Amino acid sequence: MVFNPTLHSFNHFLQRKMLKKTNWFDRIFIPIQDNGLLPGIIERLDGTPIRLNTKVKHVSDDDKRSYVGGWGIKQEVAHLMLLETLWFARLQQIAHGEEYLIPGDLTNRATHEADLSGITLAELSEDFAQKRYKMTNWLQKCTASTLENTALHPRLLTPMRIIDLAYFVAEHDDHHLAQITFLRTLRST
Repeated sequence: MVFNPTLHSFNHFLQRKMLKKTNWFDRIFIPIQDNGLLPGIIERLDGTPIRLNTKVKHVSDDDKRSYVGGWGIKQEVAHLMLLETLWFARLQQIAHGEEYLIPGDLTNRATHEADLSGITLAELSEDFAQKRYKMTNWLQKCTASTLENTALHPRLLTPMRIIDLAYFVAEHDDHHLAQITFLRTLRST
């Protein structure tokens, strides 16, 4: 196994219980006022498939040692992939001037019930990448007027513009990438 200083540092902090990860549903998102920040957010979104592939390229599809709360690395990747359809639909709702965003399934039933036995991590990652690139290509073509549209987020009960939802998705990506990093530390102990 190659020494990974980032993974080692992360594991060290976890062992010392200095690093606390906020529950996703406890997060608060403040509207972003400057649409000029969108190119950087798109860059984050566009880079998620690459970062994800780096994290999972040496993980076995049947590795059962790295489960926390019923999800392993494969479920984390499937979750990211499955939500791409929701994110893209919400972006289009905002662009089309709809008043309310469609709600997500807060129980994550699709992830829990997904039959992942016949699909590899590589296939899940590739499916995620294809869907994500569709989203980032779409975001890059948004007009200034479209970027001003808002729609109400169903759980947060706050109006979101395209930039706000893009940031929300980027943060969600990072939340699950951090969980994958944590699960990888379990595999190495």
